[in-house]
Amino acid sequence: MAQLKVDAEPEEVGFDAQRLQRVEAHFRRYVDDGKLPGFTAVVARRGRVVLHAHHGLADVEAQRPVADDTIWRIYSMTKPITSVAVLMLYERGLLELTDPVARYIPSFGDLRVYRSGSAANPGTVPASEPMRIWHLLTHTAGLTYGWHHAHAVDEMYRAKGFEFGVPPGMDLAAACDAWAALPLLFEPGTEWNYSVATDVLGRVVEVVSGRPLDAFLAEEVFTPLGMEDTAFHVAPDEVGRLAGLYMPNPQGGLLRNSVMGDKVTQEPTFLSGGGGLVSTAADYHRFTQMLARGGELDGARLLGPHTVAYMTRNHLPGGADLERFGRPISSESYNQGVGFGLGVSVVVDAAAGKTLTHEGEYAWGGLASTAFYVDPAAEVTAMFFTQLVPSSTYPIRSQLRALVNQALVG
Repeated sequence: MAQLKVDAEPEEVGFDAQRLQRVEAHFRRYVDDGKLPGFTAVVARRGRVVLHAHHGLADVEAQRPVADDTIWRIYSMTKPITSVAVLMLYERGLLELTDPVARYIPSFGDLRVYRSGSAANPGTVPASEPMRIWHLLTHTAGLTYGWHHAHAVDEMYRAKGFEFGVPPGMDLAAACDAWAALPLLFEPGTEWNYSVATDVLGRVVEVVSGRPLDAFLAEEVFTPLGMEDTAFHVAPDEVGRLAGLYMPNPQGGLLRNSVMGDKVTQEPTFLSGGGGLVSTAADYHRFTQMLARGGELDGARLLGPHTVAYMTRNHLPGGADLERFGRPISSESYNQGVGFGLGVSVVVDAAAGKTLTHEGEYAWGGLASTAFYVDPAAEVTAMFFTQLVPSSTYPIRSQLRALVNQALVG
């Protein structure tokens, strides 16, 4: 099991110890006020951990506190891991970023684009541009999520059983074929829309590698990095470590969401490269450190440093940010001054984003209010784990950045 311990005094790596205490104190108030069940926060600089704090309960009903080995549903923090897997195959010459997706999933060879009309009677035209691997990596493929509730195509996804997940019994290959049969929101490459694109990438990994996605990730990512607790489900003998999943109660406090939360206790038919993993703070710290070190950790190299640099630069056309090129995904998402790389958001103008950070910071988060970021300019990584859906409930991610950066003094 990966271990995570504080191994540096804050002053050793340029933090003010008293100011750093504000991170834990601030989020403790969320728990004490009944807004969050519990949390883990981790801050490191130059690979050395200066903050590893827990507070509150992993399981409110069982009165089980958050612990070092708590297992969290990381949802969309799965996406950077799947994106790394794709780039590993790219480095081996097994695929090109410009390859049409249809080369690996033939059903994507006959795409149509929504033009007008209702979900029941949409007007569509044939796509003029093939969907390519880089469109999937950058969420510019024209795909969507059913839970957006913003467009007729979103409604079409929901009608087919794709809202938070897939219809019962459907596997990844069948889901990709179903998505390919639905209209695209737009021509590939012309807009940004958060979507099932990374799930499709998971299927590409399967086809190219000849292995199921869970096997590829276990063998090529998790085992080399020592991420022993990261998987697509929680084994029966480990369920006692799994955090409960909660949502705000309109009358105050929290409600347990067992319908969504219990899914990870069963081995899935659908391996979601876009949101299916569970992990621990120690495991995900290993992943962030690999990225921060340019693709290598403790002798295990997953990617070359030039690939990581390429992955974590803005790939939106003309250097655009999500405000200009994207469809916003939530009120908590900071779209101004933030572009998108290959599987991660990238800050291109910190002043425009109105969040205390630095250009070049890359990040992503999950549906249950988890988050991570890597700030190369400040040489800082930070992570936050809790289990509250939706992630837009509180401005946790922007507050985490401000609290960490205000404590940096050297």
